Amino acid sequence: MASDDGKLAGKAAIITGAGRNIGEAIATLFAAEGASVAVVDMDAGRASAVAEKIKAAGGTATPITCDVSDTSDITNMVAATVDAFGGIDILVNNVAITDRKDIFALSEDEWRRTIDVTLSSPFYVTKQVAKWMVDNERSGRIVNIGSTSGFAGRPQAIAYGAAKGGLNTLTQSLAVQLAPHGIIVNQVSPNMTGSPVGKQDFDPSRQVSNLVGRAGAPEEQAKAVLFMASEDASFVAGANLFVDGGTMAMASFADANRSVPKAAT
Repeated sequence: MASDDGKLAGKAAIITGAGRNIGEAIATLFAAEGASVAVVDMDAGRASAVAEKIKAAGGTATPITCDVSDTSDITNMVAATVDAFGGIDILVNNVAITDRKDIFALSEDEWRRTIDVTLSSPFYVTKQVAKWMVDNERSGRIVNIGSTSGFAGRPQAIAYGAAKGGLNTLTQSLAVQLAPHGIIVNQVSPNMTGSPVGKQDFDPSRQVSNLVGRAGAPEEQAKAVLFMASEDASFVAGANLFVDGGTMAMASFADANRSVPKAAT
């Protein structure tokens, strides 16, 4: 049930990659807290299913099909959101894809696609949403979804790690450049939450290495994003919040599941 006095009451939010997992949980929680939610996903069926679930619970949502690596698609998405809700107050850049390959296995096309969706799309979407906010003299909040993969090397997923690493600095640069316009930018960085990136099924028994001793639930990430998007974070800007079960606090993180090379002779 949507709340008329929720933390996001009267706000309009765009959530990219909202058709499943963390994005779906964010969209659902935002709607329950009173926001009108644009459920943005490249898969029309997933976007519609989440929007219908929100509406069935008494919330306000509209599904929007969008390839966030295509700037013309983004233009249409922004216009559709404004048409539906009268404006935009919150953007969550959640969508990402991963490669799950090392440098020798990854093709140049796979590298470009992963970087474009995971790193470039937050720039593309933020540029258009922020311009709408500035042109309409409307302050707002933007939350980027990072990853612990952006802070340490991995034996696989070289493009994904590079993209999320770039997103850390992009978040800080956006925070500096947009703050004078009343737009506050922050980041939330998960680890091992819900289904793997780009996959539908969640295996709660999959092996994790953290201080909590289990995989995270999408709803736990959504609560952190809600904090960043609401007035509860009124004095937080340009920050990254790890919601990772303590993974980054562990000295062994960078060594986890790493195959040790043979010593040189």
